Amino acid sequence: MANKDYYNILGVNKNASQDEIKKAFRSAARKYHPDVNKEHGSPEKFKEINEAYQVLGDTQKRQQYDQFGTAGPGFSGGEAGFSGFDFGDFSNFDGFGDIFDVFFGGQRRGTSRSGRQDGADLRYDLEVTLEEAFSGTEKEIEIIHLTACHTCKGSGAKPGTIPSKCSSCNGTGQIRRTQRTPLGAFSQVSTCPTCNGSGATITSTCSTCSGSGREKQKHTIKIKVPQGIESNYRLRVSGAGDAGIKGGAPGDLYVFVQVKENPVFEREGANLYTKQPIPFVKAALGSEIEVKAIDGTATLKIPAGTQSGTIFRFKEKGMHYVGSRRRGDFMVVIEIETPKNLTNEQKELLKKFGQIRREI
Repeated sequence: MANKDYYNILGVNKNASQDEIKKAFRSAARKYHPDVNKEHGSPEKFKEINEAYQVLGDTQKRQQYDQFGTAGPGFSGGEAGFSGFDFGDFSNFDGFGDIFDVFFGGQRRGTSRSGRQDGADLRYDLEVTLEEAFSGTEKEIEIIHLTACHTCKGSGAKPGTIPSKCSSCNGTGQIRRTQRTPLGAFSQVSTCPTCNGSGATITSTCSTCSGSGREKQKHTIKIKVPQGIESNYRLRVSGAGDAGIKGGAPGDLYVFVQVKENPVFEREGANLYTKQPIPFVKAALGSEIEVKAIDGTATLKIPAGTQSGTIFRFKEKGMHYVGSRRRGDFMVVIEIETPKNLTNEQKELLKKFGQIRREI
């Protein structure tokens, strides 16, 4: 340890002031901290920087180091990890925020130092018919959401008044609490509860929004529903959620679509199915019928001897695929109708038909 040049490690000369040493330490530590610098050897370099600052950052230890080349007994240097490291010196890093940002790679969420807070996202459930889902449609919906107050323009203050500096945090928007332990000084930084991080307090609040900066309003929004949309599909309308606070970004509106069940068609993805009843005679002798399709009618040729449950396919006559010109298929499932309420003559004819079938 005696052979280490702590001044050289921090990049300062021996006549550097304590403020210059602290500034150099912050710069070097920010550069080599393992959570920031992933290069090989950065943890060792960081420990070395920490060790140098433990000595040169303490006036008494620095004086002893300058005189004897050592910090004296009881100093463990960088081998003890963060022992004796003053975490409070990290809390003012420019661009890093508080201690949790630097050491845990965290990113603060919610209210920022200026009191800015993003608005909430909103949800709306929309029902459309199968026909609307097939062709695509445009719907108008009404939503009630928070918007910037029209009176104070979102400031929360009465027009013509100016917010005053928060006395709790002295305008910084943050409250710092420092606790000294055997491991060093730990600083905890939190958002000021008085001003919610804005650094200012409003003495005369806006009468419209009571100081919140937001008010509820009803708006009509047009929603474009694309062709082929399915149930549980989510449409996003950017910026149509609640307004942010103190200039925060507005939230988004998410429209969840449900496609109503259809009495004629059954859907499986982009394919459509329909059941088509036909008389026994047409199935036996063959015929040609018109079948209702999602976009009109389709002509279906029934071969003689068609059985119940037979499926006929019309290619690319089903639903659209979302965002594509392609379409699914349209399937017609045949159901043979059994004659009811037969006349005596019809019964005799069927009996003769049955005898002929046995002879064959």
